[in-house]
Amino acid sequence: MIEGHQGSYDRIKSKTSLKEVLELACSFEASARDFYRDLAPKVSKNIRWLAEDLAAEEQCHYDLLRGLADHPDIVEQIAVEVQTPANNTRFSDAVHLPDLGPRPDDQAVLQYAMGREHIAMEHYQSLAEGTEPGPIRDMFVYLANEETKHKSELEKLYYEMVHSGGV
Repeated sequence: MIEGHQGSYDRIKSKTSLKEVLELACSFEASARDFYRDLAPKVSKNIRWLAEDLAAEEQCHYDLLRGLADHPDIVEQIAVEVQTPANNTRFSDAVHLPDLGPRPDDQAVLQYAMGREHIAMEHYQSLAEGTEPGPIRDMFVYLANEETKHKSELEKLYYEMVHSGGV
């Protein structure tokens, strides 16, 4: 790269369009929904309800993001560039799901779910911080708060299961 142009290249690389952000977030939420839906019949009855609830929550997030991406008021904002979150690679990697086997252990399921919620929480917080005030930022704040609540609920359940002898 030509000397003096590295700073310009880094600035360009640090931005992404809102359209790309929404597409990645939709993929993330859809893969989570499918993962939890497919996981529900494989897990113990102790946490089957949790996998079903998480699948439904991820569907709601997907619907919210898709609805926003398709909303007429957003069309002019869809090309707006936003700061690429620092954890963007971890977030996009989380679209690829692990194979927890035919009978996943409850603890492994909870650990995976907590990690996934943490990645999503950080990602949506970063997007909110890098987005101008308005409905898009509000949506990212809402999603960050939702993921934070999910993570807290999972941590509580994990603690009850691991440290208190069961759910």
